[in-house]
Amino acid sequence: MLVQQFFVKGIAHSSYILAGKETCAVIDPRRDTDIYLEAAKALGVKITHILETHLHADFISGHIDLEEATGAKIYAPKSGNCEFEHAGLSEGDSFEIEDMEVRVLETPGHTPEHISYVVSDSSRGSDPVALFCGDTLFVGDVGRPDLFPGKAEELASQLYDSLYSKLLSLPDSCEVYPAHGAGSLCGRSMGAKRSSTIGYERKYNYALQIPDREKFVEALTTSMPPAPDHFSRCSNVNREGPAKLGTLPQIRGIPPAEFFELAGRNDTLVLDTRCFEGFGGEHVPGSYSIDLGGNFGTFAGWLLPPERQVLLVSDSETHALEAVDWLHRVGLDNVLGYLEGGMFAWVTSGLPTAHVPQLSIPELHARSREAEPLVILDVRAPSEYESFHIEYALNIPVPELRTHYPELDPEHETVLICSTGHRSSMGCSILKQHGFERVYNAAGGMTGYNAAGYGPECPMCSLSWAGKSGRKET
Repeated sequence: MLVQQFFVKGIAHSSYILAGKETCAVIDPRRDTDIYLEAAKALGVKITHILETHLHADFISGHIDLEEATGAKIYAPKSGNCEFEHAGLSEGDSFEIEDMEVRVLETPGHTPEHISYVVSDSSRGSDPVALFCGDTLFVGDVGRPDLFPGKAEELASQLYDSLYSKLLSLPDSCEVYPAHGAGSLCGRSMGAKRSSTIGYERKYNYALQIPDREKFVEALTTSMPPAPDHFSRCSNVNREGPAKLGTLPQIRGIPPAEFFELAGRNDTLVLDTRCFEGFGGEHVPGSYSIDLGGNFGTFAGWLLPPERQVLLVSDSETHALEAVDWLHRVGLDNVLGYLEGGMFAWVTSGLPTAHVPQLSIPELHARSREAEPLVILDVRAPSEYESFHIEYALNIPVPELRTHYPELDPEHETVLICSTGHRSSMGCSILKQHGFERVYNAAGGMTGYNAAGYGPECPMCSLSWAGKSGRKET
């Protein structure tokens, strides 16, 4: 028996291969599935089973593409009422993969249809050796039960039973393989470690130290982080069966003049994936700024209207293709193409540009102490703002700017700040779309503010899981 984990940064998603000598299962696959085909080939095994623990809310699963590529059978929760061909599983169902027995537990709470897979390796013994628990149990945390409006308390109570009556009945030695790690918004405070054991979680997981049901429900239904917009869309896409990636249009390079015409339509949007410094220097007017070096997938799914077609501005075709992969992962499939030649081709074609001035942290600090200071808008999450913020700074998290921008005066000079500059650039792009011209981005954010000695270290800015491509994810 072999377990191989595959981790996707940004959405902090873990999927797995569970392999014997000749065959294997893929558990909770990501949408771009070539990685499993390559891994199975390297292991010398055939993919025969595709196991889903639940209808994922934060990403589009790869079960349909993987079935087409391998002929493997899809197994999913029976109560999920999936519309594609599959084996529906319920409490007590079991099946075998070579010497491994896979037993099904119904573990609702994070979602109503959630199941977990308990694996025993009969070649060594009958004890459960591995638990693939999806989003029921994490390292240091448990799945959030508040994704279904009006059902949070009911689901939290079901989660209590799933944990205390079922998962904690497994032996302490049983290994725990969750579907997410630190950085995911499917929980609140996941650890950076990507696997654990029942015994370790029993002893140290905060939620498993609350044996009283009412207190557990209260703890799991208060102070939860906001859920991104695509969380309300992806579950149903996964239930219906996502479009196969091979059927989606291939993106193309679009010359500046044609790009300009397309960008002027009501059914399109321009997404600039470059670093916030590049976006600030010059960008296509009306663009969204979501830096590919930040938490791109989550914020693209959160901020972009799904009904509109996407036009990309990137540093290169390679970066454009990377952005497309991320958009597909969060269910944004309608990508028309990318600006051929990038912003250099745009400006040398004589086309208009917009700008966002970048303020250094010393400049911001000085301006904040003038007789008529800038309006400082902190676009971090409330928990980050409460840990430390600049005096008199307003707090509107960046996703809320889409509806709360009328609370701000477009005539005032306004500087946006986050932990590094990524989210604040997103916020600047949103305000620019609504007629705010006097906006600035605080380059370096609260990380730079604290490094300059103006405040304490922000705990959210120094998380080990935040890095990607040499930059911090925000």
